[in-house]
Amino acid sequence: MRSLVVFVRTLGTNLVKRIAIDLRFGFSKLKSRNWHKIRHLIPTFRGTLVRLDKTPARTLGERLGYGRDARLLIVHADDLGLAHSVNTAFIAGLATRLINSGSAMVPCPAFTEIAAFAQSHPEADIGIHLTLTSGTENDKWAPAASQAQVSSLVDRQGCLLQRWTAETRISLVEVEIELRAQIEKAYAAGLHPTHLDSHQYLLLGGQDVFEVYLRLGREYKLPVLVAREWFSRLPYLQFSLTPRDVVLDRTVIMQGNVRPEQWPLFYRRAIEQLQPGVTEILIHPGYDNHELRCLIGEGSDWGAAWRQRDFDFFTSDEFQGLLNKHSVKLTNWREIANRML
Repeated sequence: MRSLVVFVRTLGTNLVKRIAIDLRFGFSKLKSRNWHKIRHLIPTFRGTLVRLDKTPARTLGERLGYGRDARLLIVHADDLGLAHSVNTAFIAGLATRLINSGSAMVPCPAFTEIAAFAQSHPEADIGIHLTLTSGTENDKWAPAASQAQVSSLVDRQGCLLQRWTAETRISLVEVEIELRAQIEKAYAAGLHPTHLDSHQYLLLGGQDVFEVYLRLGREYKLPVLVAREWFSRLPYLQFSLTPRDVVLDRTVIMQGNVRPEQWPLFYRRAIEQLQPGVTEILIHPGYDNHELRCLIGEGSDWGAAWRQRDFDFFTSDEFQGLLNKHSVKLTNWREIANRML
């Protein structure tokens, strides 16, 4: 039998040193006289934390002041700053109060436009979509830090790599330098972010890079996007988190295999089947116009037509009616940060 010492940050250092948990065939056996102090924190063989007492933990919704059964939704627009048509679609969506959150990509060409909007509309819920890769071959982006500081993140032209592959060797030190530079550039441009999230989920790609992401969020006192439903696929997430960190319950995102005519049905079912807790729907609104077609294509995944369909649904009377019919309440990252940080 192999012993695994589980360090619990909420306990005192001396107590932790006396705690060992033997794991065999998915069962836990405690060898400690301090069972009563840690019985609700015993890890299962899958690495999840289970409560063995009868008092359920407060949900995120309850911590925000809502009931345990409340269905709360963030309608979040990714990729602000990508193009003028993306920015203007988001601003129009905000005016409906149905799209109520977004995050901006600092390295992108239209970032200054969305930052100027944020500066003149400080009530808007806009975070930073931390970005470590470029767009298409025709739409590459320079890092916020100097190229010499982040050489492992850029190509020969000094632009962020288009993608990371198994052969890509990234310096974690340089990742932190670039992410910090993006956050500082946002503040300098007048955008005071409400949260951080990750373009293409790159910052969830391993424990080391996730801890950089999480550490920056804590340093700048900004919640980062993490969902509880991810724990089973990425078990290292929960071991980096503390009870003070914000964890959403789940996320919803349109899949590339959904045909255009089924777009409303996909979102309609998502709202109808929404479970209690805090859910974020990640959308990509934009206008299907000449600018966006030239930049990212028309019919591809996350292309101009895709973004127009997202905008159309989430600014529609149908979406408003679904929220009312199913008693779904909108919240956003600003409310979360104001109440919890």
